[in-house]
Amino acid sequence: MKYSKTFKIFIYSVLMIGFSACMVGPNYQKSVVETPEDYRFSVVNDTIIDLNWRDIFKDSTLVELIDSALANNFDIQIAASRIMESRHYLGYTKADQYPSINYSGNAGFGNTLGGFPTGNNAVGSFNVVGNFNWELVFWGKYRRATEAARAELLATEYAAKAVEVSLITDIVNTYYLLLDYRARLEIAKNTLVTRKESSRIIQERFNEGIIPEIDLNQAQIQEDIAAAAIPTYERLIAFTENALSILIGENPKEIITYTNIADTPIPDSIPSGLPSQLLTRRPDILQAEQMLIAQNARIGVAQAMRFPSISLTAMLGMASPDLSAFNAGDALMGTVGAGLFGPIFNFGKNKRRVDIERERTEQMRLNYEKAVISAFRETEDALINIHTIEQEIVFVENQVISSVNAAMLSKERYDGGVTSYLEVLEAERALFNTELYYSELQQRRLSAYSDLYKALGGGWNINNN
Repeated sequence: MKYSKTFKIFIYSVLMIGFSACMVGPNYQKSVVETPEDYRFSVVNDTIIDLNWRDIFKDSTLVELIDSALANNFDIQIAASRIMESRHYLGYTKADQYPSINYSGNAGFGNTLGGFPTGNNAVGSFNVVGNFNWELVFWGKYRRATEAARAELLATEYAAKAVEVSLITDIVNTYYLLLDYRARLEIAKNTLVTRKESSRIIQERFNEGIIPEIDLNQAQIQEDIAAAAIPTYERLIAFTENALSILIGENPKEIITYTNIADTPIPDSIPSGLPSQLLTRRPDILQAEQMLIAQNARIGVAQAMRFPSISLTAMLGMASPDLSAFNAGDALMGTVGAGLFGPIFNFGKNKRRVDIERERTEQMRLNYEKAVISAFRETEDALINIHTIEQEIVFVENQVISSVNAAMLSKERYDGGVTSYLEVLEAERALFNTELYYSELQQRRLSAYSDLYKALGGGWNINNN
C-alpha cells in the first residue's frame, strides 16, 4: 500500500511531537512529614471549619481597620503584583514549547554587491522574509520549565494568602495593644488623682506637725511615679497609632477607638482540627510545597540539557533587485531545514548543573519540612498561651480586688495611727502595678486568640471575605 508524500510528512510530524512529549527528570513525590496525633494543650474542639476573620474579631473599629489594610496595605499590593508577575512568567515560559514565526525585511540601493563595488552601475536590493523556527525537544525541557513556572505561580498565590493572614493578625494585635496602652494611661491618670489628694492630706498633717517629713517625701515620690507614667503611655500610644496607620496604608494619624480593653469581647473558640490538617490549611506550608515542586521540575530541565535537541526551520519570502519586479514569479524564495545540536564534552558542566539542581531540591525539601514543624510549634505555643493565660487572669483578677481592699484598709489603719505610712505605700504600689498588669494580661489573652487564628492558617477564602 502506497502513501502520498503529504501523508508521510504528517505521520513523521506526529511522531516527532509524540517523542517531544517525553520528559526526563524525577516526577514530584510528596514529602512525608510525621505529624503528632493531637495537640498537647487543645482547648478547643477537634473539628475544622472554614473560618472568616469577621466571625472571630467583631469589634466594629477593628473590622474597619482590617478592611482598610486589605485594600491599601503595601505588602498586600506587592503580593498581588507578584502574582501577576508569576502569571506573566508562566505564559512567557510556556511559549517556548511552540513554534516561533518572525518576519524581516530590508531595502537598499547603491553601487556595491556582496561587498564589492559595481562601478557606476547602481543596484537595488529589496526583500521581505517570514521565518519559522521550532525546537523539538524530545526530553521535555520546556514542559519541565512550564511545570516549574506553574508551581511558582501557585506559590505566589499562597504567599499572598500568608501575607493577608499575617497582616490581619498584626492589625488585631496592634489594635489590642493600643487599647491596652489607653487603659494603662487611664489607670495612671486615676492613680495620679488619688495620690495628689493623698499628698495634699499628708502635706496638711506635716504642716500641723502630726507626721514626720519622711511621710511627706514618700507621698510625693508616689505622686511623681504616677505622673511620670502618663507621658510614658502617651508616647507608647502615639507609637502604636503610627504603626497601625502604616499597616492600613496611611500616614501616621490618631486612631479613634470606641471601646476599652476590658469590654472587648473574647473571640469564640477557634476549631483547631487535627495536627495533620495543618498541612492543607497553612498557606506558608502550601507555598513551601509548591516551591519544592518547582525546584524538582528544574532537575528535569537540567537533565534535558545533557541531550541533543532538533530544530525545524523554514523561510519563505521575496527578493528582487528592483521594486517593480517584486511580484514576479522568480522573486519568490524559500528554504526548509532541520538542525541538530547537542553536547559532546564540556568537562562535566552539564552533569554538575543537574547535581546543583538536585541539591537545591534537597534544600527546598528541608525547607518544607521545617515549615511544617514550625507550624506545629506555633500552634502548640498559641494553644498553651491561651490555656495558661486563661488560668493566670483568674488569679490576677482576684489580686486586683484584694489590692483595692488592702489599699483602702491600709489607709484607714494609717489614719487611725495603727500602722506606719510604709504599709500604705506598699499597698498603693501593689495596687498600681497589679492594675497595670491586669490590663496587659487582658491584651495578651486577646492576642493569644489572634495568634492561634494565624497558627491555624487563618481559614480559607481570605480573598472573598
